Amino acid sequence: MKKVMLSFCFFLTLCATAQDNRAKGLQKEFNDKNSTAFKTDTAAKKWKTGGLFSLTLSQTSLKNWAAGGDNYALSLNTALSGFAMYKNGRNEWNTSAGINLGYVNTSSLGARKNDDRFDLLSKYGYALNPKLNIGAIFNFRTQFFKGYTYPDATTKVLSSDILAPAYILLGLGLDYKPAKDLSIFFSSATARWVIVNDDSLSAKGAYGVTPGKKSLFQLGAFMSTNYKTNINKNVTYTGRLDLFSDYLDKPLNVAMNMTNLFAVKISDILSVTYSLDLIYDDNVRLFGVNHDAPALQVKSIIGAGLLVNL
Repeated sequence: MKKVMLSFCFFLTLCATAQDNRAKGLQKEFNDKNSTAFKTDTAAKKWKTGGLFSLTLSQTSLKNWAAGGDNYALSLNTALSGFAMYKNGRNEWNTSAGINLGYVNTSSLGARKNDDRFDLLSKYGYALNPKLNIGAIFNFRTQFFKGYTYPDATTKVLSSDILAPAYILLGLGLDYKPAKDLSIFFSSATARWVIVNDDSLSAKGAYGVTPGKKSLFQLGAFMSTNYKTNINKNVTYTGRLDLFSDYLDKPLNVAMNMTNLFAVKISDILSVTYSLDLIYDDNVRLFGVNHDAPALQVKSIIGAGLLVNL
C-alpha cells in the first residue's frame, strides 16, 4: 500500500510539473507573440502628423461716440498650419506648412488685408549623434493676393501679389538639437532666389531684382532656429527665426524673418492668441518719406476665438 501511495504521489508530482512547464511555455509563447506584435506595430509608426487651426473675429460699432473712431470695424484672421515628421533609424524628414489670412473692414478706410502668407519648410537630416544631424533644408514663401501700401487715405500702390515676391531657399548644413523642442539649422552654402513675377513690380526693380528682371539669385549663409514649448498646461509658445546673409551683395545687411505665437487655452476649442512677426530685408524698400527705404516690418495681432488641434 505504501508503494502504491508513493507511486501515486510521484505521478501527481510529474503531472503538476508537466502542467507547470506547459503553463510557462504558453505564457512565454504569449509574451513572445505580443512582444513581436508590439515591435511590429511600433516599427510601422514612422510617421507623425498634426496641425493647428485658429480663427479670431472682432467687431466694433460706434454711434454718437464722443471719443471718436470708426463707426464700424470688422477684423477676421485665420491661420492653418500642419506638419509631417518621418523618422527611420538615423534618417529624419520634417515638413511643415502654414497659411495665414487676415481681413479688416472699417467705415473710413474700407476693406484691406492685414495678413497674407504661405510658408513651406522641409528639412532632411541624417543623425551623426543624438543631438547633431547633417542634412538639407528647403523653404518657400509667398502670399496669395494683391497687397497695397497707402501713401494717403485715397491712394493705394501695388506692393505685392502671388509670386511677387516669392522666396525659394535651398541649403546644406548641420542641424543641432540641444533640447527636445529646440532646433538650430546652419548652412554656410545656401542658394536663395527672389521671384518677382509681376511686370509692374519687376519694372521698378522691387525686392532687389534688376529692373525688368523677374528673379534675383543670392548665395550666402543661412540659419533657422525653431522652438516650441509649453509654458504651462494652458499656455504654449511657438517661435521661428530665419537669418540670411548674401555673400554676393552687402553681406552685413542680414535679412531676418521672425514669427512668434503665444496661445492661451480657455477650453478645448477656445483660446486667446497673440502673434508678433518681425521682418527686415534691405531689398524691401517701401518705407520712409519717399517710400524708397528699408525698415523693420512689425505685425502684431491679438484676438480670441477658435483654436483646434488637428
